[in-house]
Amino acid sequence: MYQTLEIATRNQVATLWMNRPDVHNAFDEALIAELTAACKALDHDPAVRVVVLAGRGKSFSAGADLNWMKRAANNSVDENINDARALARMLRTLAEMKKPTIARVQGAALGGGTGLTAACDIAVASTKAVFATSEVKFGIIPSAISPYVVRAIGARQAYRYFQSAERIDAARAREIGLVHEAVEPDQLDAKVEEIVAALIQGGPLAQAAAKDLIRAVDNQPINDNIVEDTAHRIAHLRATPEAKDGISAFLEKRNPSWIKN
Repeated sequence: MYQTLEIATRNQVATLWMNRPDVHNAFDEALIAELTAACKALDHDPAVRVVVLAGRGKSFSAGADLNWMKRAANNSVDENINDARALARMLRTLAEMKKPTIARVQGAALGGGTGLTAACDIAVASTKAVFATSEVKFGIIPSAISPYVVRAIGARQAYRYFQSAERIDAARAREIGLVHEAVEPDQLDAKVEEIVAALIQGGPLAQAAAKDLIRAVDNQPINDNIVEDTAHRIAHLRATPEAKDGISAFLEKRNPSWIKN
């Protein structure tokens, strides 16, 4: 179905593999379009609870394919805007999936690869992983990825790394909030599975609502509007069949319906 991706599904977890190892999973028009389509399809698949984004080969993703960028440089402004919009839509589609997403970063995640990492809800990196917002080295800016990277590392760190394009190792990436965990390469999959196991315990509708809640309250002043909004959110969710089952299951010392026995 896909030319640049592989999807492996097991035990309610879909691993979305970027599969262009010969170019370090750099993205071009095809990978951008297929990642967008795959994220939409997985978000609507009732058999999938968690999505893991991963890269085949040595690298997670080297960002934009430079041959694609070179072609784009010869295009009209309108064509360049359309390409940029497609990239921005792909990142937003990934970032706004209703299901939990995990970036499994085993190697280089440069430019757009850093953006993909930041667009996922959770990021786990190997100690061999390296990150960079390297765009200024090519005379451009990390524009499409900026909302997600700034959200992850904050404006203060972004002022440094967006301008310096310094390489960021896994330990530093964890320190500044770009990734949640940095583990030895042979522990990468075990750490991802540990987080997946925790995610599977949560109600899927509640997790989607939790993601929406974060977007609603992040960087907002605590005022009457925000208090009223959060009150409505919990009141509406508490009345759902999922919440009723989850509370009953806890009291009855059984698994709720969303946990497959």
